[in-house]
Amino acid sequence: MTDSTTDASRRRFMSTFGAGGAGLTIAPLLALQSGQAAAASPKGGPSSGAGFGPLTPKLPLNTDELNNPFIGDLRNKPILALPEGFDYWVISPTGDTLSDGNLVPGNHDGMAAFRSPTGGTVLVRNHELGGVSAGAPRCITPSGSTYDPTQAGGTTTLVLDNQGKLVSHVGSLAGTTRNCAGGPTPWNTWLSCEETFNTASSAATIRHGYVFEVPADGEGSIEPIREMGRRNHEAAAVDPSTGYVYLTEDRGDSLLYRFRPNEYGNLRSGGVLEALRIIDMPGVNTATGFKDKLFKALATDWVEIEVPDPDSESAGASNRAQGYAKGAARFTRGEGCWWGNGKVYFVCSNGGDAGRGQIFAYDPEDGTVTLFVESVASSNGQYADNGGFLLAAPDNITVGPDGRLYVCEDGSGIEKVVGVGLDGELFEVALNMLNGSEFAGACFSHDGRFMFVSMQSPGLTFVIRGNWRKGRRF
Repeated sequence: MTDSTTDASRRRFMSTFGAGGAGLTIAPLLALQSGQAAAASPKGGPSSGAGFGPLTPKLPLNTDELNNPFIGDLRNKPILALPEGFDYWVISPTGDTLSDGNLVPGNHDGMAAFRSPTGGTVLVRNHELGGVSAGAPRCITPSGSTYDPTQAGGTTTLVLDNQGKLVSHVGSLAGTTRNCAGGPTPWNTWLSCEETFNTASSAATIRHGYVFEVPADGEGSIEPIREMGRRNHEAAAVDPSTGYVYLTEDRGDSLLYRFRPNEYGNLRSGGVLEALRIIDMPGVNTATGFKDKLFKALATDWVEIEVPDPDSESAGASNRAQGYAKGAARFTRGEGCWWGNGKVYFVCSNGGDAGRGQIFAYDPEDGTVTLFVESVASSNGQYADNGGFLLAAPDNITVGPDGRLYVCEDGSGIEKVVGVGLDGELFEVALNMLNGSEFAGACFSHDGRFMFVSMQSPGLTFVIRGNWRKGRRF
C-alpha cells in the first residue's frame, strides 16, 4: 500500500504517537509491514538501522545447570540465536525445585514484570496446563488453596534481583486450566486468563473459562471474576486512567471485549461487559479483505454482553453470539493484547488475506480502531524457509524501552521474537534454536535492561540482556 492516500493515512496515524507513557509500560510505537512496501524498499525486513543486527546461536550463560528429567540435558546446546552483544540465561525451568519445595510446572506462557520493592523484578507467569497428570509437575500454592483440584494450571511468581538473577520462585495460583495469557494492571496485579469454556472437573460442578487476579506480592484469589465473561480468554490490557480492561478471545470468530468495573482497581465491584462494534460496518468480519483499511481510523462503539457468565455456548448464549446479534466486529483469533501510549494493541494470529496475522490498535480517546500491521510475504529470499513471512502467527506482544513493539510467534514454523520499528521495518530479535515451540510472555524490566520471555516447551524462561535502547527515537 504505497499510494499517496495510504502514505498520508500512515503519516496521520503515526503522528498521534508521542513519547509519553503511563502505568507499567513505555510509550509504544506503531508500524506497518506491507508486502508492497517490502517489495519496493528495504522496509518490511531487516536493515542496518532497523534492528540489532544478525542473529548468532549462543549458549546460555548458565548452560551447565540445564539438566533435569523434565527438560532433558540441554547443557552445551545453543537454545537461542541473538544479536551480537546480547546474552541470556535460563531461570525457573520445568522440573526445578521451587522455593516452597514443589516442582516448577511446565508449559510456561503469558507473563508480566513488576518492579520489586528492592529495585529488582517480580515476574508472574502463567502455565498453560490442563488436567492433572501422574508424575507431571502442577501448580501448587504454599497455602494449598486451589480452585479445582483436578486441574494443573495456574501461575508461579519469580523474584529476581537487580542483576536479573533468580532469588526465589513459588506457586501463586492453582487449580485453573489452560492459563494462556493475561495482562498486568496499574495496581500491580496480574490477570491470568483461562483459554477454555469447559467445565473441566470430573465432578462437572466447577466451571472454567474465567479471569483470575494474582497480586505481584502474594497468592491469587481462587474466586474467578465472573462478570468479565466466560469464554476462551486470551489476553488483557488495562487503561490506567479509567481502569477499563480490554480482553481478547482465542477463536476464529472472536470479539474484542471491554469490562468497565464499577470501582477503579476493584474488578470484583461489578461492572459491564461489552464488545467492540465498528459503526459503519456492523457485524464485519475483519479476517480478510481488510488490508485497504491500513492506517485508517474507524469509528467504533460498544454493545453490552448482557449475560457474561452463560451456562453454555449453544443457542446464541455465548459471549460471542450475544455480541454478533448486536453487530460486534469479528476478529480472527484474538491473542496478544497490551496497553501503552494511550492505546490498546491487540493481535489476530490468523488474520489477514494471507492468514499470517494482523495487529490492531484501539484508541479510547477518540473511540477508533486502526489496522496497522497485516503480515504478507516478503520478496526477500532470506525468509524462504518460513514461507516468505518474516512475521507469521503473532501471539503475545509487548513494548520495549526503545518504544518499539516486540511480538512472540506461535505456529510460524520458524519461531522467533520479531520487532516492529518506527518506519515499518521488521527485524528478528530472537530465534528458537532448540525446537519448534512457541515464544510467550515477552516483557521488560522497569529499567529496560532485560527482556524476559519463555519458550513453552520444554518450559524455559529466559533473561535476555542487551542494548534494548539502541533503536530509541524519542
